[in-house]
Amino acid sequence: MADAAPAWRIVEDDLSGAAIRALLEQHFAGMLANSPADSCHFLDFDGLRGDGVTFWSIHHDRELAGCGALKRLDASHGEIKSMRTADAFLRQGVAARMLDHIIAEARARGLDRLSLETGSGAAFEPALALYARYGFADCDPFADYRPDPFSRFLTRAL
Repeated sequence: MADAAPAWRIVEDDLSGAAIRALLEQHFAGMLANSPADSCHFLDFDGLRGDGVTFWSIHHDRELAGCGALKRLDASHGEIKSMRTADAFLRQGVAARMLDHIIAEARARGLDRLSLETGSGAAFEPALALYARYGFADCDPFADYRPDPFSRFLTRAL
């Protein structure tokens, strides 16, 4: 009998594992390498464990492939946070799988809008292209954000 094809799975993650912590450290470093520190708006480990935030990791069989989070801003508005694909899984659809999951979770939680902040430089072009394919469009800063030349603000109705 042949082995089953490798399976993708997305799980709510408590951020305690070494692999997810290493991926997030890489995420933090990448943000800081491509934008000034005062223009980086990523949630640290405590922020990702905060009230109103759900954090997921995505795995291909037993390998960590990426992560993402949903932060509830209010009763109808959520924010995508900490989307990151592990280097070994780039261009394999990890981010799209995670984005599909976050959108489905947001709808299931009764949200009618999703927004996000990301960088504005060349390093962020792949992410911006993904969000555009999913119908996200530029918007004004939301929540506590302020205009920043190093940030792009995107939103879409659900």
